[in-house]
Amino acid sequence: MTALPPFAPIPASLPATVPFVGPDQMERARGRPFAARLGANELTLEPSPRVIEAIRRAAMEEVSWYPDSTNHDLTEALAAHFGYGPQEVMLGEGIDGLLGLIVRLFMAPGERAVTSLGAYPTFNYHVVGFGGVVEPVPYRDDREDAAALGERARATGARLVYLSNPDNPMGSWVSHADIEALCDAVPPDCLVLLDEAYAEFHTDPEAITPRGFRRPNLLRLRTFSKAYGLAGLRIGCAIGHPDLIAGFDRIRNHFGVTRLSQRAALAALEDEAHLAGVIGTVAAGRERLGDIARANHLTPLPSATNFVAIDCGRDGDYARAVLREMLARDIFIRMPGPAPLDRCIRISTGTEAELDLAAAALPEALAAAREP
Repeated sequence: MTALPPFAPIPASLPATVPFVGPDQMERARGRPFAARLGANELTLEPSPRVIEAIRRAAMEEVSWYPDSTNHDLTEALAAHFGYGPQEVMLGEGIDGLLGLIVRLFMAPGERAVTSLGAYPTFNYHVVGFGGVVEPVPYRDDREDAAALGERARATGARLVYLSNPDNPMGSWVSHADIEALCDAVPPDCLVLLDEAYAEFHTDPEAITPRGFRRPNLLRLRTFSKAYGLAGLRIGCAIGHPDLIAGFDRIRNHFGVTRLSQRAALAALEDEAHLAGVIGTVAAGRERLGDIARANHLTPLPSATNFVAIDCGRDGDYARAVLREMLARDIFIRMPGPAPLDRCIRISTGTEAELDLAAAALPEALAAAREP
């Protein structure tokens, strides 16, 4: 029998893993669907009618064509929307896809990347996947510690620093002044990645990085997966210095952003009234989740996202038991991984009907989790 061709050294040294086991796979494994999908921070509301019409038209007229490899129309629109030039914007297959390109573009095997312990794990997945080393920094008071991230970057000579604002999984945020200080604190050849996936939900003016803000060592990452409700279409963008953005053309998948994705994102960007309605609905959902938590003698943490982290008041084992009991009652939620964040569960805002189901299931789950 002919031997199988070997993997390259770096992937050969890694375990096969997926950063998130999605609800679809979980439903297949458990043999039944969830009654409420409140764990993936998806938008369970209907997208803009303009988006539906744009997808329908593109499916009828353009789906047989290759995408515009330059993403011209959407790049121009995003540049105007965020206050940049088109040469400062690069489209990609969601922030996840862009993170892989960024790690490949800026890190060599053995180099270091700094992130928060418990922050979005897909960044770590890409760093390790390209032979890099992850340098984790603990949260402080349930927030990412921007000053400590900068200190670790200097101490290790890191090439990348990753920070999300607002943050996943805690829903917390740091001030824009902290972002500026971080850009000043890192080594000269270190790039700061500012993941702003939840930025549309911000409520604190001091935390909002201004439109058009520029630093030569900063890449801002935005997505259509959250407030715009297009997670299934995989589309996001990186914003930064033109010379950094031009580097993506050395390695990116030039046909990675589909025609349907480009058309849908353009339509979503144009429907500002729909976005405002979504933001209001999500804010009301956060309030409802807070009420549900307090009614069960739990503590909701402040959130500037479309989810709420809820402190279960004990340790990680207890929170994991609550999570299991919620899943057993067909309510899909998640929780942070490392201690002390793992004392919390995390529930996404959803429809009123989904939150009704969560409110009914939570007291039962808590009671079951407390049993010996």
